[in-house]
Amino acid sequence: MRIGELTQRTGTTPKAIRLYESRGLLGTVARAGSYRHYGEADVARVLLIRRAQALGFRLSELDGLPHIDTAAGWDRMAQLVAGRRAAVAQELARLAALDAQLAALEAELHTCDTLAVPVAPEACAALSTLAVAPPAHNPAQFGAATTAGAARSTAT
Repeated sequence: MRIGELTQRTGTTPKAIRLYESRGLLGTVARAGSYRHYGEADVARVLLIRRAQALGFRLSELDGLPHIDTAAGWDRMAQLVAGRRAAVAQELARLAALDAQLAALEAELHTCDTLAVPVAPEACAALSTLAVAPPAHNPAQFGAATTAGAARSTAT
């Protein structure tokens, strides 16, 4: 099949397909003259790439994808997924702690409102907690996978 059919079957663009090919994610693509010819394995790889990107992986993390059909390739992908799951678990724990802090603050604010406490920092404990800086959030947390292979490059 040509690139147009591949893009229709995978929901991507010709530009993305060419990018995947240039990065080596599709392996060697057969050619007849100046036309690329793709097979079912390429459809499966493009769908896997798109799914991985939807789950937050960067293209640079998928550099072993052409060898996915080997034991080493599957092991590498499993390590990437395990690293991503660990990062998600850390983020969930951070969000749960933040939610608990917000719930406590909300309860205090309702208490202050119910008691009709005057608006003065010393009058209600909840008001003094508003001046405390929120917990730090590391936006690069998901950018750096916990596996050794993913630390090579952070560019997409």
